[in-house]
Amino acid sequence: MNIDYSQLIPNNVDLAGDRTLQRALERWQPAFLGWWNDTGPIDSTDLQVYLRTAISVDRDGWANFGYVRMPEYRWGIFLVPGDEDRKIHFGDHMGQPAWQEVPGEYRSTLRRIIVTQGDTEPASVEQQRLLGKTAPSLYDMRNLFQVNVEEGRHLWAMVYLLHRYFGKDGREEAEYLLERRSGDTNNPRILTAFNEQTRHWLAFFMFAFFTDRDGKFQLSSLAESAFDPLSRTCRFMLTEEAHHMFVGESGVARTIQRTCEVMKERGLTDPAEGRQHGVIDLNTLQKFVNFHCSVTLDLFGSEVSSNAATYYTTGLKGRYEEGKRPDDHRLSSDEYLVLDMENGKIVEKRFPALTALNARLRDDYIEEIQAGLNRWNRIPEQMGIPFRFKLPHVAFHRKIGNFAGTFANPNGELMSEAEWNQRRDEWLPSESDHKYIESLMGQVLEPGKFANWIAPPARGINGRPIDFEYVRFN
Repeated sequence: MNIDYSQLIPNNVDLAGDRTLQRALERWQPAFLGWWNDTGPIDSTDLQVYLRTAISVDRDGWANFGYVRMPEYRWGIFLVPGDEDRKIHFGDHMGQPAWQEVPGEYRSTLRRIIVTQGDTEPASVEQQRLLGKTAPSLYDMRNLFQVNVEEGRHLWAMVYLLHRYFGKDGREEAEYLLERRSGDTNNPRILTAFNEQTRHWLAFFMFAFFTDRDGKFQLSSLAESAFDPLSRTCRFMLTEEAHHMFVGESGVARTIQRTCEVMKERGLTDPAEGRQHGVIDLNTLQKFVNFHCSVTLDLFGSEVSSNAATYYTTGLKGRYEEGKRPDDHRLSSDEYLVLDMENGKIVEKRFPALTALNARLRDDYIEEIQAGLNRWNRIPEQMGIPFRFKLPHVAFHRKIGNFAGTFANPNGELMSEAEWNQRRDEWLPSESDHKYIESLMGQVLEPGKFANWIAPPARGINGRPIDFEYVRFN
């Protein structure tokens, strides 16, 4: 399924075959471009960026690379090929043909799911708007812009579904997606994590590792949906999402690498040292792990949720890698162990697996991010530095779910609110931590050069050398 770039809106959904839909989306397009110009990457209008652009939805050879002026990037609507024989493979409708249209009884719920997912896409672009001005290299600037344009395309993916399948309500929701703003007091984005500031590149890398990975798990669950257009949309989005997570994981790894290099060169062993040499000390990096992990865990919602059960039984949203689960895919009598508060203690309790789906998805997520931390930990280990990053306990710094309002340290030890507040800056980034990191942020524009606080990558993009001119300024 190659993508038709001859149309005003590139697509592989035969948009020209539905003139009413085509006109509606063409009316929405100027508003999208206005949003991009107002809240997208600042001062990027004249830049030529070495970007990848999707040309197909096939697994191999799906994109090409070349210089693109940022406002001229061709955003479009891409779905993986449909399967006429696809069947619903979980929940009460298991075995029935996948839906090609929205069942009336699930209309409002499906719309809410799509709007919530769609709202995260422009939000992250808004959060990252200023980062290009402090890019540590042209390589990193290019990666930032690649993430930005693809988040913009993911917005298009959700807007297409709203316009195509939800009529007037969908068109109105698509307009609202461009009206909300990340961090706006009066009209914020729907989810709290997408209203947080991204003040510097360390926060961006951590966000891309932790929060974009939550996006992967949410998209993977939606890719199982009985609503086939949503499934097909999310499956292609996952192809692009992999790069976003790579940017986060490798960016943090390169930051750790540079800190450890300086520690080894200077004979430092204390994980709190390094700032005197212009790098981010390991203790501070751990604080950012604590913050971004805990904030992202809240995105999974309450561990025990009747809404999650409803989504599953009705076929709207499956589990991560549903097809690989060795059970009946109905979960009517299964149970799942979940950590909870009881009589002032953290205990393990059994809940019906259907209502504990959020907890299960969160646990799958934690397993994957732990694997990422294991890779980060090889860096100090190989350099003989006795420091290892740890994920915080699931009770730490939570505002949603079983541990909302609980005061626990990163090891899961409970304490009073007064003690937690007194020790907060030991575990979470303080204002002085942010200000120190901001002091390191300076734009580096010479090809092959990198800011002092971050190591170069192991290799360039698309076979290009590290000193390739990934962004041109003329």
